[in-house]
Amino acid sequence: QVQLVESGGGLVQAGGSLRLSCAASGRTFRSYVMGWFRQAPGKEREFVAAISRGGGNTYYADSVKGRFTISRDNAKNTVYLQMNSLKPEETAVYYCAADGGNWGGRAYTDHGMDYWGKGTLVTVSS
Repeated sequence: QVQLVESGGGLVQAGGSLRLSCAASGRTFRSYVMGWFRQAPGKEREFVAAISRGGGNTYYADSVKGRFTISRDNAKNTVYLQMNSLKPEETAVYYCAADGGNWGGRAYTDHGMDYWGKGTLVTVSS
């Protein structure tokens, strides 16, 4: 069992930056592939980024490549999402999630993740 708690959301102007954190409970954090997803108002939840267990591999949605960076610190049981050049349309609740399977090197789906946090709201003003 893994419990995930996101933090770092808030209000930012377009073009600004935020860093989200996701703290995981338990001593098995390093056993999980970690991902970030987001859900904008009235839309389905979508994949943003994923990182392998050791942190050596990452994968991003095309829409965030070059602007967002996912990273993890296994000693701190934490995964991060650095978001730069934010756009108003990226206003959403951002969720972190854990997958106990092998690294896929691809976009993950809701169904592929085993554990979810409750999300943190990011609002990007124009």
